[in-house]
Amino acid sequence: MIEDTEVKMGRYFTLEYWIDEGWYVGRLKEIPGIFSQGETLNELKTNIVDAYYLVLKESKESLPENIKNKVKRIQVEL
Repeated sequence: MIEDTEVKMGRYFTLEYWIDEGWYVGRLKEIPGIFSQGETLNELKTNIVDAYYLVLKESKESLPENIKNKVKRIQVEL
């Protein structure tokens, strides 16, 4: 679960994008499942950020009430 303070600090992700039938289509490389599109690159950037926040909101809301406040930061080495 991501704490609100972590989101407010800002994070940087890699937007990988391509043009498909005149649309800018892209994904956040570091987060599987975050895809969006737009008529312009700027619109794609706005839409992908919206998609990111929507996924964060949904994942936070889907947790059972008794574990929402139990958070521990861990490090994953690659």
